Formats: sequence, structure tokens, C-alpha cells
Amino acid sequence: MRRTIFEPEHDAFRETVRRFVAEEVTPNLDAWEAAGIVPRELYAKAAAKGIIGTAVPERHGGLGLDDFRFNQIVVEELAYAGAGGSGHGLTLHNDICLPYFLRYCTPEQAERWLPGIADGTLITAVAMTEPHSGSDLASMTTSARRDGDGYVVNGAKTFITSAINADLVITAVKTDPRQRHRGISLVVVERGAPGFERGRMLEKIGQHAQDTAELFFSDTPVPAADLLGEEGAGFSYLVSNLAQERLSIALSGVASAQAALDWTLEFARERTAFGRPIGTFQANRFALAEMKTEIELATQYCDQAVLALNAGELSGEDAAMAKWWCTELQGRVLDRCVQLHGGYGYMSEYPIARAWADARITRIYAGTTEIMKEIVGRSLGV
Repeated sequence: MRRTIFEPEHDAFRETVRRFVAEEVTPNLDAWEAAGIVPRELYAKAAAKGIIGTAVPERHGGLGLDDFRFNQIVVEELAYAGAGGSGHGLTLHNDICLPYFLRYCTPEQAERWLPGIADGTLITAVAMTEPHSGSDLASMTTSARRDGDGYVVNGAKTFITSAINADLVITAVKTDPRQRHRGISLVVVERGAPGFERGRMLEKIGQHAQDTAELFFSDTPVPAADLLGEEGAGFSYLVSNLAQERLSIALSGVASAQAALDWTLEFARERTAFGRPIGTFQANRFALAEMKTEIELATQYCDQAVLALNAGELSGEDAAMAKWWCTELQGRVLDRCVQLHGGYGYMSEYPIARAWADARITRIYAGTTEIMKEIVGRSLGV
């Protein structure tokens, strides 16, 4: 089914992104996977092409394009190239962290941070998860005690994407430990802050090129001027931004599934068994048909969700449905495509193998499938 949400300027932007990924990302995937991190220069190169920071106002060095379809295209092109895991830092910077700065920065903070975010010299991350609390954000124990004209932060965060590369870390802290939700605030911890340490890079099953690590805060001073938004409003900020984050992950899931199907169709046409292409066997053809149908349906839903986000109408329940359905679809499709590749699907030289390993985490981060279903279920009044 023809997609109708993109305008000519989006098509031109897609060509720019596709060329950038082909020239700057794809040739370096193996090296980045081995290193466990992408170079900081990737962010600056992407910014120079207008690929990240598009929503930053022009006065701060961005393009002033408040249109998530541009973000969607970046997500899709990275996934189509089999680089969704390696490029996760770019989408984190663009889709997940940037909205916090755009919505909650004071004018002074905007002057300090937005130009660097726009040009890729200030890399961002968000630190929510703690070693003993995952989806239950209200139970976090990282504290920010008021001390004169600022805060003193103590605690630890784990599973933090871009933890090594990040210059600005949006950190969820308890400013009032007596309260669960209303006691949470967001502070921006900058690179080089005293007592701020990055732990080892965590060894993951997939997404090896994405620097994921622990963060530690030991009597780390944070100026009051680096409080993001209002004290005590952090939980509401996190919740309001989760819809866009979850939609971004859903988009990546669908695009990853589409890429896997494309690779598998090519393989099924060329690989022969018993004297004919394996795609001509009914069981395989039915599997391919089922995957094609599910991907098409999910794509149309996600496209409408992007338009709803642009219009300010995307609900948390709609985003939760997109996130859990599309990441579960991603998992099913990737697994079936590995199976259709046979032994070759388990070889790391084939993109399907890397994509399969990269996909497993998407059903966990930004809220597990079970949490997403709980959100949808509660909206039904049951």
C-alpha cells in the first residue's frame, strides 16, 4: 500500500540521509561493533548534513523543523541499512533527549546547550534506570540534596545509552525522598562534573556499537541553574516524553522488520533446494506473505501515529500499542527470517544475524511489552 504521509521535502531529505548512511555508517559498522562505541565525530557529521537537531530553532543553530516525519526518516534509513543498533545514539539524541531541552530549558539554558546539541558537539543521554529499579521509576534512590545554590547528587544509574559519549546527561533524581512521584526532578549533569564517573561499558547480546554503561554520582555538585524545568515535576516530564520515545522505537522496529524481509526475499530467490528457489516452497512463501502483511499493517498505523504526534494528539495508550506491537513484530520477523536463511542466518557476516541480536532489547527498553499492555489495559477501564 502506498504511503501518503511524506511531502517532496521529506523525499529529498530521505535521499540525503540514505547517502549519509551509505557513506559514513555502513562502511564502519564492523569497526564500531569491535570498538563498542561510535566515534563522536559521527554526531557532528550528521549535524552538518541537517540529519540531527532538525527541531532546534534556527536562532540556536538548528533548522526549526518541528515535524517528526524527518526523525522518522532517519530512524527508517538506519534500520534499512542494518545500522539501527549502531545508530541508536543518533536517534536517542534526536528523538528522546532533544524534546526535554526544547520544552523545559530556560532561555539561559537554551543559549548554553542548544547550539552544541544542534551541531553535534554536545552529545546527550538520559539516565533513568537504576540497578535495583527498572520500570518502577518512582522507586529510584538517586538523590539530589539541596545545598546552597545548587544540589549534591548521589546514586547510580545503569543501562544508560550513550553513557560514554554523552556530554549532557538528563538525570532523574529524588529531590524529595518522602514522595514517590512528586519527589522526582530532572537535573543535567555535565561532562567533567566532580564525583561524576562512568563505569565499564556493558557487554550486551546485541547493539555492540552502542556505548551502554553505568553512571555513578558521589557528592556530585550540580548548580541550581542546571535543574531542568521545575523541581518535583520530573516524573510528569518523563511520562509526557515517553510517547515520542516509544513511537521512535516502534518505527525502528517496523523498519528493521522490513529490512529483514527484503534481505530474506533476496536470499529466497537465489538460494535453491531440491532444484528450485526456496521461496517457491509453499511453507516459505506463506511465511513471507504473512510477514509482508503484518509489516504493511504496522507501517500504516505508525504513519498515522506520527501525524498524530505532529498534531499533539498522540496519546500514551496509542504510543504504548505501537511500541509493544511493533517490537514484538520485529522479534517474530527477525526470528523467522533467520530460520529461512538456514545456517547462513546464524553467521555474523550476514546482516540478518546482527539485526536479530540487536532486536531483542527493543521489547525491554523504554518500557517492557508487559508494561505497555498494562498501560493499554488501564485505558480500557478494567
